[in-house]
Parts: sequence; structure tokens; C-alpha cells
Amino acid sequence: MRREGAADIEVVDPARLDQGGAAAFAQAVAAKCAPVLLPGLCRPWPVVEAGRRGWPALSAYLASLDAGLKGQAFIGAPAIAGRYDYGEGAGGFNFERASLTLAQSLERIGAAAADPGLASVYMGSLPADDYAPGFANDNPASFLPVLARPRLWLGNASRIACHYDSFDNLACVIAGRRRFTLYPPDAIGDLYVGPIDHTLAGQPTSLAASAGLDDPRYPRFGAAANRAIVVELEPGDALYLPKLWWHQVEALEPANLLVNYWWDAFAAGPDAPYVTMMLAMIAIAERPPAERAAWRAFFDHYVFRPDGHPLAHMPVERHGLLGPLAENYGRIRAIVMKTLRGG
Repeated sequence: MRREGAADIEVVDPARLDQGGAAAFAQAVAAKCAPVLLPGLCRPWPVVEAGRRGWPALSAYLASLDAGLKGQAFIGAPAIAGRYDYGEGAGGFNFERASLTLAQSLERIGAAAADPGLASVYMGSLPADDYAPGFANDNPASFLPVLARPRLWLGNASRIACHYDSFDNLACVIAGRRRFTLYPPDAIGDLYVGPIDHTLAGQPTSLAASAGLDDPRYPRFGAAANRAIVVELEPGDALYLPKLWWHQVEALEPANLLVNYWWDAFAAGPDAPYVTMMLAMIAIAERPPAERAAWRAFFDHYVFRPDGHPLAHMPVERHGLLGPLAENYGRIRAIVMKTLRGG
């Protein structure tokens, strides 16, 4: 494991999590809403041991679990060197897509690792419960909530464009080394983010991080680059990323496997903050600047609460809808849904 960059990153000994399960992980790792390195967290897993024996052994292990389902794979010509991204302009991409089973992708990854003249393969976000039943039982993550389920990311050497996730993310390196370049959420304005509805794989990406520091189209990117954290993980290491942290991910070996878990560590119910932001975009984003400023003051007061609870000056029993969320979630949601329906 190697670290570099302008900002520091916390390192937590996985032994601290051994006895406490998901509650200990939430308290020691997730509650700070900052990236955390967990060296050796998944080193005892059988899949990591298979990876230590080489790609053929790892492929055989995973192929033995293959359910035969087909998923989307990125296929990249040798010329792109595994840098899956937009093509010329925002209207296309520099790779093709194919439908492959897990076993087929493993075979093609192994062949491309042995022959750099072949097209590279990248297959990501495969739910292990569907594509490799039995994986979660073989490689348990008892330190996470039950609803956090493993996903497989496999391929040749690659660089995945800088993006964010709207869920908390635990990334576990299984085979090959992974380099993560991290930027905090408030660097968004300096990252020159692309469209939110024309994306590589679901999430908007940073155009500037892919282009590099010297590109004159993105003059503010230097401010983000100065705040970047770069971490390089070995097989068995893990990285916790809170939601909305930007990350570029590079797989550094000819053949690589990562397992990740997504969940919302602090959800009070089924409604996602991103949906709220989308609704705010159509309700507020193109109103006059002075009105937007007024709504920002109200959002700060009622939602972000930099000065504390908005009714701290009144007795708790008179807080009404602004009382404890556990008691008022259903009432507030019913009001919102009725309003959206035009009721």
C-alpha cells in the first residue's frame, strides 16, 4: 500500500473491526464521511488466496461459481491502452460494448493479458449474488450491513474516468494493484464534469481529470489536482469511500479483479439525496439569481443547518414536522408525494 498527495488519509487497522461487525465499521470508518484505508482487510478471503496463485487459478475459482448470466463488457482497442472514456466530442465513446458471461470475460481477459495486441476487456459492477452465487458465503464481509452485497470488477490494465458514487463504497482489491486518485466533493467545480445523462457507465465523469493538468480548456483543474489524494492498493487491501467523493481508478496489472460494496450508511428511508437534487434543479436552478440566493438561505436553515436545529429556540414538543426524523419521516414524505401528484 502506498499513499501520496496534498491531503492525508486515515488508516484503520482491520483488527479493530473484527469483533464489532457492522456497528463497529459504521463508528470507526463510515461516520467520519472521509476516505479510510484498511490494509489487509480482505486478505483472508479464499478469492484473494486464489489470486495469489495467479490469474489461471483465480479464473478457475470464479468460473466454478459462474451462473451463466451475460453482462455488459467494455471492449477497447489496443490503441486506447485501457483508457475507457468519451470519444471525440461528447457524442460517442472510445470503446465498444459486448455481452459476455463471467467465464467468457475471464477467458478473454487472460488472453489479452498474454497478448497486448488483443483488445482489452473491462467488465464492472456485476452483482456477485447473480453472476457468481456462493461468492458472498465463501468470502464473507461481516463488518458490513447485510444489505451491502458484493459486486465484481474485472479486466485488463485500465483507467476508469474520474467519477463519484451516490452510495458509500468499500473497494476491496483481489488481484492486481489498483491506484485511486481521490478528490473531495467540493472540488466538483474544478473538475469540469460532463453530462449527467450521457455517461460511460451511469455516473457523470470529470473531463479535466482525464485530460490532465496542461489542457487549456480546464484552467481551474489545477486547484483540484493540488487537493488530490493518491493511494495504491495491493491484493487484500481495501479502501472506504464515502458517497460523493470523486475517484479515478487505475488497474495496474495485465489482469485485475476488484470487489466492491455499495450501501447508504446513514439513510433514514428509501428516498435518495440525489433525487432531491434533481427535483431542486427543475424547481430552482433557472430562477433569477436573487431568488436562488433566497432559496439557498432557506435550504441552509432547514436542511444543512450550519447554526443548529431551526427550532432550537422552542420547546421540543412544539417542533412539529421538524421534530425527530424517525417520528416524522412518513408524514413529511406523504406531504411531498401528495404535492407531486398535484393533490
